[in-house]
Amino acid sequence: MSQSDKGKPNPAPVRLLIVDDSALIRKILLDLLGSTPEIEVVGIARDGVEALELNVSLAPDVITLDIEMPGMSGLEALPLLLRARSVSIIMVSALTQEGAEATLTALELGSVDFLPKPDRHQIAQIKALGDILIAKVLSAARCRGRAPLTRRMTPPGSKEHAVVAGTPGSREHTVSLVPVVKGPITPCILIGISTGGPQALSLVLPALTPPVPPILIVQHMPAKFTYVFAERLARQCASSVREAQHNERVLPDTILIAPGGRHMTLISAAGQARVALSDGPLVSGHKPSVDMLFQSGARTYRSDAVGIIMTGMGRDGVEGCKKILDAGGRTFGQDEQSSVVYGMNKLAYEEQAVQSQFALADLPALIQRLTRHE
Repeated sequence: MSQSDKGKPNPAPVRLLIVDDSALIRKILLDLLGSTPEIEVVGIARDGVEALELNVSLAPDVITLDIEMPGMSGLEALPLLLRARSVSIIMVSALTQEGAEATLTALELGSVDFLPKPDRHQIAQIKALGDILIAKVLSAARCRGRAPLTRRMTPPGSKEHAVVAGTPGSREHTVSLVPVVKGPITPCILIGISTGGPQALSLVLPALTPPVPPILIVQHMPAKFTYVFAERLARQCASSVREAQHNERVLPDTILIAPGGRHMTLISAAGQARVALSDGPLVSGHKPSVDMLFQSGARTYRSDAVGIIMTGMGRDGVEGCKKILDAGGRTFGQDEQSSVVYGMNKLAYEEQAVQSQFALADLPALIQRLTRHE
């Protein structure tokens, strides 16, 4: 403890309620989350009905909520828990297509994050992820009371679209219009996003109207989840949306989602940008990694690369933003007020890796003003 910390009271631990019908999963979560003084497990519920009672009587800051439970499911309990009082909810779901669909629905209903539930053969894996799980709970506690995302987006053709600009780290901000690009649609939009991403992208991407440049997205999410997420977005968007395939061409009016568990980078072959998917170690703590995509985008597109870093924990994407700027490209970061977690984007802003910040509702207009001749 430093001299400056002496005499300061320790912050109150995050009050956590665990809700799961599996005794095995309850024990694992209790062991993992009860191992740090920053978290106090105040209760355990075995189903949705018991969760509703303990939510009121114990007043937790965060709830881990199983999706599949007998009687009242997690999806049924979720809106009732949120209606009763301000609490942050992390869903615990199976690594299946059905689990991914239910998790994405839960995120749309107001949960802030999710945790894949292991089967009996993956117990060692989840124990190895203890630090990540603790970070998710602590981050969720900071989200408590944050206003939910709205579906009001700035019209893409609006002349009033603005972004917040200013000196990184300062309290003074000026508002200025995004400069309009003169010429053909040549840039490539690269988006890095984590916690809060499914909610944010489900609002932004359907608001885009063709023509738009190629958009490549790294969303921190397990493999089966990214495929389901891309399929859901494809049903809502005017542009083509899909999980990226190895060696496919990068084309306008196409939105590609990096597959979970694989790095997505850009390469140039015969003058054409293509997607390269690869395995390998985690980069900046993740696979897929935002840094990997952004750095390859800077090499491939140079001054036509546009990096957008959004809500999420950690610092993945910060170094990639710097590489884009070094190559002459442009970078933007989501602002604190509209972020579920002001983490990756905060560090990018503080380290001067983004040129300006934007509110989530303004992002569709920002993308289209960056790439259209007006």
